Amino acid sequence: MRRQKVIVGMSGGVDSSVAAWLLKQQGYEVVGLFMKNWEDDDTEEYCTSRVDLVDAAAVADIVGIELEAVNFAAEYRERVFAHFLRDYAAGRTPNPDVLCNSEIKFRAFLEHARGLGADFIATGHYARVRRDGERVALLKAIDATKDQSYFLHRLTQAQLAPVLFPLGEMPKRDVRAIARREGIPTWAKKDSTGICFIGERPFRDFLARYLPRVPGAIETPDGQVVGGHSGLAYYTLGQRQGLGIGGTRDRGDLPWFVAGKDLARNVLIVVQGHEHPLLYRSELRADALHWIAGAPPSPAVLAALGAKTRYRMPDAACAVTLEGDGTCGATFAAPQWAPTPGQYLVLYDGEACLGGGVIAAAAGC
Repeated sequence: MRRQKVIVGMSGGVDSSVAAWLLKQQGYEVVGLFMKNWEDDDTEEYCTSRVDLVDAAAVADIVGIELEAVNFAAEYRERVFAHFLRDYAAGRTPNPDVLCNSEIKFRAFLEHARGLGADFIATGHYARVRRDGERVALLKAIDATKDQSYFLHRLTQAQLAPVLFPLGEMPKRDVRAIARREGIPTWAKKDSTGICFIGERPFRDFLARYLPRVPGAIETPDGQVVGGHSGLAYYTLGQRQGLGIGGTRDRGDLPWFVAGKDLARNVLIVVQGHEHPLLYRSELRADALHWIAGAPPSPAVLAALGAKTRYRMPDAACAVTLEGDGTCGATFAAPQWAPTPGQYLVLYDGEACLGGGVIAAAAGC
């Protein structure tokens, strides 16, 4: 009897390493696939792709599977990075990791895996799928501190149908324990953070290579000039670090936060204090709506959803109103801190991730 074939996306990290080991133990025919998605400056100190490929190869040897390397850099530049630059140039703050999943890891990778005769694909993401006949639901991971359903909310039924998430039912500590016990060389490797193609490099320096610096004033909401910025594209709502301004007499040494951007005047608006009311919004509008099921849920479900406007935040109670043309309004039971245009409104019904949209604007304290 033929064993089912699983192509595992292997990044050289501990999560995908253990995912491959688990699938091998479960009796699948497992093949590892290392994706190279960025090559503009892969010889610089900030790019780890060569080290990661060496690590992935070492893991494949221990697990006893073949490893193939494939270059998706052209697809990444066209489908993800071009969007990233357009959004920043327009004053928004995109999340390229979401597009990387929907366009590269679960599209280009999936197409390549099918060409290799795969029955399934798998990754080290912390999420779960639930199959009900031909319908597939995306669920949060058991380990709430590592759940990555937020980054997967734009996947379709066709993309989710062949997916396995071996780590979805496991806490992260067990993943590292398995890796250490089995002699998997990545067991103590630090988790990657931040945007994949930027790595640990200074973000502003990286962005300046692609977008021009357009300096302007930093002002308070009442028009007081308190400093200067090097370009609105280099700042995001809620940002605290890198503003280069100190306290004021009336508010002491409370830290400054970015509260808005006046694109017409090229002015960055800042306020003092994390709890300043201009940092909070109770309503927002999102466009480019995507529903994992292929269609929105019932009005009763839309009226009582949980939502995230940032990855690390807990679900916030909200009601969603569909407005047509892939646009919706969301009203929160409690004001949310610094929802940011270009980021995502991700919607949940309990443990099920339903989909989401791109935040276009926010209002109301």
